[in-house]
Amino acid sequence: MIIDLRSDTITQPTAAMKEAMIRAQVGDDVFGEDPTVNQLQQKAAEMFGMEAGLYCSSGTQTNQIAISVHTRPGDEVICSDLAHVYLYEGGGIAQNSGASVRLIAGDRGRITANDVLRNINADDAHYPKSTLVCVENTMNKGGGAIYDMEELKKISDLCRSKGLKFHCDGARIFNALVASNTSSQEFGSLFDSISICLSKGLGAPVGSVLVGNKDFIYRAHRRRKNFGGGMRQAGFIAAAGLYALENNIERLKDDHRRATEIGIVLEKLDWVKGIFPVDTNIVIAEMEQGVKAADAMNALAGIGIRCFTFGDDKIRMVTHLDFHDEHLKLFTEKISKTNRDMITNSVSERIAGMY
Repeated sequence: MIIDLRSDTITQPTAAMKEAMIRAQVGDDVFGEDPTVNQLQQKAAEMFGMEAGLYCSSGTQTNQIAISVHTRPGDEVICSDLAHVYLYEGGGIAQNSGASVRLIAGDRGRITANDVLRNINADDAHYPKSTLVCVENTMNKGGGAIYDMEELKKISDLCRSKGLKFHCDGARIFNALVASNTSSQEFGSLFDSISICLSKGLGAPVGSVLVGNKDFIYRAHRRRKNFGGGMRQAGFIAAAGLYALENNIERLKDDHRRATEIGIVLEKLDWVKGIFPVDTNIVIAEMEQGVKAADAMNALAGIGIRCFTFGDDKIRMVTHLDFHDEHLKLFTEKISKTNRDMITNSVSERIAGMY
C-alpha cells in the first residue's frame, strides 16, 4: 500500500460526491445560467458574510483576479516573503497586475499590523502606491500556521484607516477556522475579498470561489473573462464543491489529529532534527545536519511513503480525507523502522548500482 502524503490535493472524490456531480443541474455559466454554479457562489459568499462569489478553476486564479481588481499597474502589494501569491503563482502579480511586491519576513509566514504599518509607502511619487495587503491562512510554508484573529482584526482596521484593501488567500481556510473554532462570518467581516479553495482538505476535484461585495465580484467576473477563465456547464464540478462545503468541513479535525500524531512519530527519529509546530494538517520535519531532504524523500518512497521536500533540509507531509487511521498505523510501523544510515545510504547505494 502506498501512503501518499505529498499534499491534500491528491484526494479522490467520494462515491457520494460523484453522485452529487452526476445529478447536478447545469447551464452555461458564461451566461450566468448554471444553477449549480450560482448556488455554490451564493453559499460560499453567505458563509463568509459577503454579497457575492465567483467560481474559478483554481486558487491561483482567484488570488490573481483579486490582486488585479484591487490594484493598478505600478501599485504595491504587501505580503509575507513566504506567501503563495508571491512564491508559487508564476510571477502572476507582475505579469497580470503590473504591481510590485513588498515582502515581510514574519513568524512562520504570518505578518502583523506593525509589520504592515512599517511597510506602507509614503504618498510620494518616488514610491509605488501601497494598495493591498495579502495574508494566507493557513500558511503553507509555515507548516499550516494559523493567524490569530486579534492580529487579523488589527491588520483589517489598519488597512481601512489607511485606505488599503485586504485579501485572504484561503487555500486552507476551513482548516484554520476549524482548528481555531472561529466562525466563517466573523472571519469574513475582516476582509475585502477571500479566496476559498475547495480542492484541498475539502476533497473536491477542482475549483475555488472568490468572495467579496457585488461591485468587486462584477469587476472580478470581467477579469476572469480576460484570464480565459469562463467555463460553460461547470455545474458538474461545482456540485462537488457544494458537497464539500456541506459535508467535509468538520471532518478536518480528523486530519489535524492524524497530523499531530505523525509529528510525534517523526520527532523520535534519529535523522529528524525537529518538527515545526503542527497546528493543522501540515507536518514539516527539519533534517539533522548531514541529512538531505531529497535523500529522505527518496528513501521514504522506497518503503511506500510519499512526501515532498521543502527546501534542502526539510520535508513536508500533509494529511487529507484519503488518509485514514489504518494508513496512520501502517505509516507509523514503516517509518519507525527507518534510521539515519538508511536515509543517507539509500542514494549512494542506488548510484553505485548504476555502474
